[in-house]
Amino acid sequence: MKKAFICSAYRGDTKKNTERARRYCLTALDHGYAPFAPHLLYPQFLRDSGAGRYIGIQCGLAFLKCCDILLVFGAVTAGMHTEIEAAERLGMEIEYIGGISDDALYVQSKNKHRV
Repeated sequence: MKKAFICSAYRGDTKKNTERARRYCLTALDHGYAPFAPHLLYPQFLRDSGAGRYIGIQCGLAFLKCCDILLVFGAVTAGMHTEIEAAERLGMEIEYIGGISDDALYVQSKNKHRV
């Protein structure tokens, strides 16, 4: 089973974005991936501001190196951009996937237009 790093928004409406991240993980599971969503783990014990946010992002990036693919869900935020750049530097496969509000989730390669 390939390990997939789930890249999606967290800041802003954290309640809604947490629920979306859970659904994104289920979508990844449905497609045969073992998902890892750092924004479902680190906010449990770190604050999402200042040093806590920085440490959480760095911990997530450490696990990114262990994953086979980066799955990007929804519109790209600043935090997501950091993860995407790290994945690009690692030469990882990256797939962009429509957001949870879409009628269906469509997987597209990094070099194609997003849906």
